[in-house]
Amino acid sequence: MNSAAVPVAYADISSRVALPGVSLFRLYTLRVAYFVMAAGIGVYFWPAVIQHTSEFAIAHGIQYALLAGLGATAALGLRYPVAMLPVLLFEMTWKAIYLAAFALPLWSAHRINAPVAEDIKSVLMVVIFIPLIPWRYVFAHYVLRRGDRWK
Repeated sequence: MNSAAVPVAYADISSRVALPGVSLFRLYTLRVAYFVMAAGIGVYFWPAVIQHTSEFAIAHGIQYALLAGLGATAALGLRYPVAMLPVLLFEMTWKAIYLAAFALPLWSAHRINAPVAEDIKSVLMVVIFIPLIPWRYVFAHYVLRRGDRWK
């Protein structure tokens, strides 16, 4: 064993107790969020990922691959709702960036067309995740908690 290796403390796998600070109700609401996200992405993006033309791959391949991967990863949240919180945070972050950096300037300039309006409508669906996220847990574990060592 490498002498510089730091032992990792593992939780007792025989116990099935939820992490402190996240209630059973909150775990189920998180599972609902992951299900909505995975199912929505799965229904909309995966058919195009599985069967597409070369022209579609050139125009939209990277966008669809990223979102299909996000949906597939969100499905892990059904089993590990707390561990997969970064997936929901990523989903909320990229949508907030889109709304603030792209949609708001277009709206301010009165340049919202029908396709952009549809994009904004689908992105605004992120508001359903806001009350489902255990914000105290997120703050305690991602803001207040000491980070991992650097060396």
